[in-house]
Amino acid sequence: MQFEPSYIKLYKTGELEKRIKNIAEIYKLCTLCPQACEVDRYEGHGGKCKSSIMPTVSSASPHYGEEPPLVGYYGSGTIFFTNCNLHCIYCQNFDISQMSEGSEISYEQLAELIIALRNKGCHNINFVTPTHMLYQILRALEIAIEKGLNIPLVYNCGGYESVDTLKLLDGVFDIYMPDFKYYNEESGAALSDAKSYPQTAQMAISEMYRQVGDLKLNNSGIAYRGLLIRHLVLPEHTDESKKILEFIATLSRNTYVNIMDQYRPAYRAYENSSLTRRITSEEYQEVLDYAKKIGLERADNH
Repeated sequence: MQFEPSYIKLYKTGELEKRIKNIAEIYKLCTLCPQACEVDRYEGHGGKCKSSIMPTVSSASPHYGEEPPLVGYYGSGTIFFTNCNLHCIYCQNFDISQMSEGSEISYEQLAELIIALRNKGCHNINFVTPTHMLYQILRALEIAIEKGLNIPLVYNCGGYESVDTLKLLDGVFDIYMPDFKYYNEESGAALSDAKSYPQTAQMAISEMYRQVGDLKLNNSGIAYRGLLIRHLVLPEHTDESKKILEFIATLSRNTYVNIMDQYRPAYRAYENSSLTRRITSEEYQEVLDYAKKIGLERADNH
């Protein structure tokens, strides 16, 4: 039987429209994410994400650098949104996330970008930093469904999410792909301006797992539903990496986790002495070995 994304049912029953209205209300005193800025998003570009009610997009194209289960043969249809609810001092995409590089478009134009990626054969629509753009995404999703959208949606985020907001997304996104960045509260505050990051990320990722479970692949090895976690190993932070992996193993030893080694100093990384160099091969191997030791069966290193 052909897979049908769960958002189709939400649309047909009218539940998607209800979710959109709920999120629209939140924007009046925004607590959409754990930053809880309580700004009126209808009044302009406010809050830590510096965003209004309209979609702001940096780029949209098939992407072949994502994890193999997302890329498949024809790429992951990535849409990079401008700005972010995190302020990572080492962000490699800081021009987009912190310097607001991108253009404001209409909901109809966002829907057209989604359909164009589907028409190019992309296996999914991969929303990058979607947290502050949820109303915009859902408004465009309604339009795109009417135009025949029928492929999985990927929620590609930094892991700093509100459980209450995620519950409004239950059935909308087929694949959750959060980062889990830090296990120490001090690291989250100093490196990403995110208070209580470890506790918040654990609760959020647990909710994501409750909704979609382990990552599921079709006969061609392409993901259509489930949880995929990313963890970027930072220099001098291997103890945190191990604690993060231990948490992931408590969800399921079958959790797909990409342990990444591509850290390089960027943006304002020089402000923290531990981030002024790349990780060593020894640091990275130590984390990979630990994942194997604790029985994570789908720890990857793409």
